[in-house]
Amino acid sequence: MSERPPKALRTDSGAPRTDAAVPRTDSGTPRPGSAVPRTDAGVPGADSKAPRPDAPGGFWAQATADPARTVLIAPGGEQWTAGRLHGDVNRLVHGLRAAGLRRGDAFAVVLPNGVEFLTAYLAATQAGFYLVPVNHHLVGPEIAWIVADSGARVLIAHARFGATAAAAADEAGLPASGRYAVGAVDGFRPYTALLDGQPATPPADRTLGWVMNYTSGTTGRPRGIRRPLPGTPPEETHLGGFLGIFGIRPFDGNVHLVCSPMYHTAVLQFAGASLHIGHRLVLMDGWTPEEMLRLIDTHACTHTHMVPTQFHRLLALPEEVRARYDVSSMRHAVHGAAPCPGQVKRAMIDWWGHCVEEYYAASEGGGAFATAEDWLKKPGTVGRAWPISELAVFDDDGNRLPPGEVGTVYMKMSTGGFSYHKDEAKTRKNRIGDFFTVGDLGLLDEDGYLFLRDRKIDMIISGGVNIYPAEVEAVLLGHPAVADAAVFGIPHADWGEEVKAVVEPAEGHTPGPELSAAILAHCERRLAGFKRPRSVDFIGAMPRDPNGKLYKRRLRDPYWEGRDRPV
Repeated sequence: MSERPPKALRTDSGAPRTDAAVPRTDSGTPRPGSAVPRTDAGVPGADSKAPRPDAPGGFWAQATADPARTVLIAPGGEQWTAGRLHGDVNRLVHGLRAAGLRRGDAFAVVLPNGVEFLTAYLAATQAGFYLVPVNHHLVGPEIAWIVADSGARVLIAHARFGATAAAAADEAGLPASGRYAVGAVDGFRPYTALLDGQPATPPADRTLGWVMNYTSGTTGRPRGIRRPLPGTPPEETHLGGFLGIFGIRPFDGNVHLVCSPMYHTAVLQFAGASLHIGHRLVLMDGWTPEEMLRLIDTHACTHTHMVPTQFHRLLALPEEVRARYDVSSMRHAVHGAAPCPGQVKRAMIDWWGHCVEEYYAASEGGGAFATAEDWLKKPGTVGRAWPISELAVFDDDGNRLPPGEVGTVYMKMSTGGFSYHKDEAKTRKNRIGDFFTVGDLGLLDEDGYLFLRDRKIDMIISGGVNIYPAEVEAVLLGHPAVADAAVFGIPHADWGEEVKAVVEPAEGHTPGPELSAAILAHCERRLAGFKRPRSVDFIGAMPRDPNGKLYKRRLRDPYWEGRDRPV
């Protein structure tokens, strides 16, 4: 068992005293860099040679100063020191440059949570590359689109996803010289070929690179969120600074548990930021509720990023299983990505204490944050604007609305902009000045707390994953028996929502189980599993107005009768 960091101060009831543990500004927002009090026992590694929080550097400087410090517990329990990881990162930069990559170039990864994913992240961010993480649940054509659209010159895939990655590389026209695999994949060179023979010393001309995540929209095809590279050394950017928004301190005995796939924007951001400010990472490759509890207990994990579906499954464990593990080391269980039912959140706070915190944000940037106290004081809120962000609510005419009035929620960041790769029209769309929106409806109260009243138009959130109906509908309409189609979310006890398809059959096709099975098989060949409809219902004619607008709510609402739809 690894050495425990000091526990957060706790009340007699067992809930962390966040009024003490997270100093706040007068506005109630956690102050970036605010401290969690240390116990008399001190902080593990306090005598370490690693730079202190006020020193510049990030991971690379820490690894140089204290290469023997354990920074990573890989899936399966293997421990990695900073020096060992740093050496592989440097070798990968040299290897990618030898493969032809230059500053501003992109490379894609189809990888599970593991050392190779973090090595790719750290290599990109010190060599001026764009890392393109790809959801490994996607099918070949979906991955091919991202590889081709991003201009990735190299694809690194895991053998677990080898067949899909190979099909994607073929469709994207990626040359054999740009294909590398962790494990054996036909037509791919070994990943080790990028590292073998390369020096472990830092590369020359180190410059900040970044992650280029792909996010879908209601128009179907995913688009890359591309931020300009500043051309400065990575040490000049405080890469872990945003964790101060949540009151998470550098070093301070923190251990971050990565319990969701790192191809998700927020999951990789939290993991990378934690590494850069001196936290040890514990990686899960595949999440189960009891294993999460075991890892928290074993490694005294202090913070993690979660989605409400994980809360639901944790709470479903038998009481004797839940009582078997000590989770009192947890300081910040930050959740987002999907609405959390009130009864679920209250149950988690009762169990884990006031470490249960919530945020609202978009991959494009900007957001709000609510502590447990905020939420208990104002149930349903997703919090107030981050110190580096601003929130506003506008009506359909672009007028800023006063507190209490429902409109479209807009955000902006004070730390730079973004564009959608190869899509200037999408970049300009849905903006008012420097503010942008992802289409959510809500209101700000008189204290600046945000309450959401509806979600992105028609978007489905299943298990914390965004599913865009337009993409699924496009696939359905490609079947010759489908004249019209609508896709929306219906209740699911575990995932929150599941995908439902309603189909208007084409003339000459009879609705029924055989046609339903044929349509679902058609989707199976063209869509990732999480996007596929779980069932198909048939309708005589879609409810559309004379201009072709589909009244999707008329189709969706009957499935939600008598149930609280998460909004």
